[in-house]
Amino acid sequence: MRALSVSAPGVPEEELDRELTVDELAARVGMTVRNVRAYAARGLLPPPRLVGRTGYYGRQHVARLVLVREMLAEGYPLTMIERTLAHAPEAASSATLALHRALLAPWLPPEAETTTAEELAVRAGIAPDTGLVDQLVGLGLVERMEDGRLRVLDPSLLTAGLQVVELGVPPAALIAAQTRVVEHVRAIADVYVSMFLESGWRALLERSGEGTPEEQLDGVRDMVDRLQPAAAQALLASFRTEMATRVQGALTEVLEGLEGLDRG
Repeated sequence: MRALSVSAPGVPEEELDRELTVDELAARVGMTVRNVRAYAARGLLPPPRLVGRTGYYGRQHVARLVLVREMLAEGYPLTMIERTLAHAPEAASSATLALHRALLAPWLPPEAETTTAEELAVRAGIAPDTGLVDQLVGLGLVERMEDGRLRVLDPSLLTAGLQVVELGVPPAALIAAQTRVVEHVRAIADVYVSMFLESGWRALLERSGEGTPEEQLDGVRDMVDRLQPAAAQALLASFRTEMATRVQGALTEVLEGLEGLDRG
């Protein structure tokens, strides 16, 4: 596939490899120095090369900041941008970051929420329990912050869980069930990713000479955007079918048990 570029427009190629001070970096990407420092503090930039007390930034820093700027312009919250870049290669090029974002962003959950263990317990209608919080952290549903608060990484999943707790299911039982569900969902995700790599990705490579780099990137986004609802719909349909079968079997056993009691 030809290079997919989100590099700073209007910058000569020979200038892209020149190291920049933080002031020059901010000017290159159209940001303030204050914002650049803030994004660096949030871990959105790899550390600069230090010479004495002066930091020097390269092409990979420009690429990351351009991507941050574009995602902010499209309405992505910083928490989602952080998660998009968290697993990106530190020295990734503009092309790699653009592709990374196109493939990952559609699958990320809504913006994370911040709460406390006490607030979480109140919402669940239980007493604060450090052990339950530890389990949520272990499942990757919650992160502990430095100030002691909790960051809920997928608020929609938490809301669904609380609705189940309201039905009378003990939180510990729900967490145990969710642990098993995560294992199965991870296996399902592996199936879909393998399918994409073996078929969809090959199709993209075969069309690599068609169109401009921007059009190629749009093609990647379009494929992933269409794959997401299709995969979710297929998974939900399969789940409904299996739930109906399992519920029918369970009801048969329960009703047979009740009939046995009546005859007794």
